[in-house]
Amino acid sequence: MSQPDRARGRGRRLSPSPVSLRALRAGLTLLRPERVGGPEAVAALRASAPDLGVVVAFGQFLPRAVREVPAKGYLINGHASLLPAWRGAAPIPRAILAGESRTGISVMRVEREMDAGPVGLVRELAIGPEETAGELGHRLALLCADAIALAVDQIAEGTIEWRGQDHARASAAPRLERSDAELDFREGAEALVRRVRALAPAPGAVTALAGEPLRILAARAEPGPATAPPGSVRRRPGGPLRIATGDGWLVPLRLQRAGGRPLDAEAYLRGHPIPDGARLAPPTASPKLPLP
Repeated sequence: MSQPDRARGRGRRLSPSPVSLRALRAGLTLLRPERVGGPEAVAALRASAPDLGVVVAFGQFLPRAVREVPAKGYLINGHASLLPAWRGAAPIPRAILAGESRTGISVMRVEREMDAGPVGLVRELAIGPEETAGELGHRLALLCADAIALAVDQIAEGTIEWRGQDHARASAAPRLERSDAELDFREGAEALVRRVRALAPAPGAVTALAGEPLRILAARAEPGPATAPPGSVRRRPGGPLRIATGDGWLVPLRLQRAGGRPLDAEAYLRGHPIPDGARLAPPTASPKLPLP
């Protein structure tokens, strides 16, 4: 079961989700309901008489009528955090934004409250100091596939042990908003680099130059006192582009303007110079920032 076909890409053509596409190519039975809890969808699930349900990044609320369909009486889910930390839709970027050094996969039972069910299996990994949300997401996806497969085996063997979460230690990972992508240069450079990593490769952390959105897709922090107001550009001849922050300098490594393609900073500046002394600011009025 996957989401219905949606309009995707610049042409906004209807196309199946990646899960649907794999199922179609493999000749598997595929359901794509608008509402997973609708009578027809629930009837179809019951008719298949499943032993167990596995859910990953489905994106719809799963009512009790769906959760209790399997013979085991529950569904399991692979969530990209060390629960009860980072419950919600955006655990990967939220962990990076918070400066976490470790994360992982939690295989849990699906309950009414989001990501709050008992956990049966956990796999951890370190977050690289320069790792982006996209890079970390890829590693977690591979880890999740292995963890889910192992959990299914343990359920079949009757060896899995479910442990309730400590709800008092829970933290939230809500869906990203446009404001999460905006760079506020009053923050320190280290925090801004984390924001760049957390929003890369898409939608990209964003600022504005002369009122036009400018995405920063990779950056490093440079310590030392910033001798200019936050958001001010400093560039010596032959030196890198530096942006003053509330604590240190942000050095962009990869940039993208609206309608353009991502470029390394030096290549970008050859075609689109940013003068010394220019001032960058959050694009609070920009309607052009797409979020997943």
